[in-house]
Amino acid sequence: MLEAIDRIFEFVNGKAKEELQNDSILYYAVVKNIEIIGEAAYMLTPEFRDTHPSTPWKIIVGMRHFLVHGYYEVDAEEVWNVVEKDLQPLKEQIASYLKEF
Repeated sequence: MLEAIDRIFEFVNGKAKEELQNDSILYYAVVKNIEIIGEAAYMLTPEFRDTHPSTPWKIIVGMRHFLVHGYYEVDAEEVWNVVEKDLQPLKEQIASYLKEF
């Protein structure tokens, strides 16, 4: 998950929302990595997710399912919102969870 988040940050570094919306390669790269994050969250054990309730696992997995199965309904604005608002807090949570092991 951390690698996918870091890739997204690398891809969008210095870019504006309009660039994500207008650059299909950038857009698909970001979406694919959000899918990877969701798939990784899906693969976590229920026990792990239950013991780390501050992370919105259902939303993360749901986003992955939506991107994979409802792809043509995905709004680039929502993808940008995930990048801007959700990934940094998720990165911090995941990093703290890794310290448990």
